[in-house]
Amino acid sequence: MDLKTIKTFKTIINENGFVNASYKLGCTQSTVTFHIQQLEQELGMKLFEKIGRKMVLTQDAKDIMPLLDDILLSLEQIKDYKKDSNEITGKLRIAMPETLLIYKMQEVLKEFKLKAPNVELSIQGMNCYEVRQQLLKGNIDLGIHYDVGKYIDTFISNRLNNFKLTLVASPNLSKKYFNFVMNNQVKPLSIVSNHPRALYKEYFLKYLNSKQIILQNTLEVGSIEATKQSILSNLGIAYVPEFTVENEIKNGDLIELEHEIEDTSVNAIYVYHKNKYITKAMSLFIKLLQKKLK
Repeated sequence: MDLKTIKTFKTIINENGFVNASYKLGCTQSTVTFHIQQLEQELGMKLFEKIGRKMVLTQDAKDIMPLLDDILLSLEQIKDYKKDSNEITGKLRIAMPETLLIYKMQEVLKEFKLKAPNVELSIQGMNCYEVRQQLLKGNIDLGIHYDVGKYIDTFISNRLNNFKLTLVASPNLSKKYFNFVMNNQVKPLSIVSNHPRALYKEYFLKYLNSKQIILQNTLEVGSIEATKQSILSNLGIAYVPEFTVENEIKNGDLIELEHEIEDTSVNAIYVYHKNKYITKAMSLFIKLLQKKLK
């Protein structure tokens, strides 16, 4: 059985279709179709059927999915088996929020590169919900993010640390806008955020709604560093992990505003598929995570 055809089959599922799979694999759609036809011929069963305008998995395909996963997992184990016990090579794909990547992960990355210089490490900075989706699709080996809800039973998640959140503003903000405790207010201020679905921004919006505090608008700036610079420039206020602004607060460049938000922290977790073969590279990275972030 050609492993290439199995990988194509898995890519179609992960990427939600033949066209997306062809982009992901860097080949034509006809090649993807040919691989599936080969696999169907070898297995003696149909893997996809057309319902309406969509190609969906047959029941036979759903039934053999765990077996095909086992084949790919076994291949990873075989590749890792004969390597010298002190040699760490291979690839490791990780995704995490930008805040953790910039402020909490540098020591982990530094030590990892010292101990495993031959590993091809790919780290993507993305929103927590996007990390979750990439894990579910099988596009990454390890996801690190703030806890946004329970995973299905096929995933293993472990807690790393709890990080405090804080509401910050420029000291140049007019004092009449400092109060975020009193109900029923209208303030000509912007909420500055690094992402439309930042978890801590969602906490803040929920709080504003409960207090019936209305702010002027939202300023989406695309990164945590841009968020911080916007606050320093008195362009608005932000509810962010305290570790991202602790130096600016200490130096008096930013001030903390009083509030009564119940969600004052976020839990960081790391997650992987329970059937995922833990390579030496992945094992080392997890150990460093536990050492540096707990």
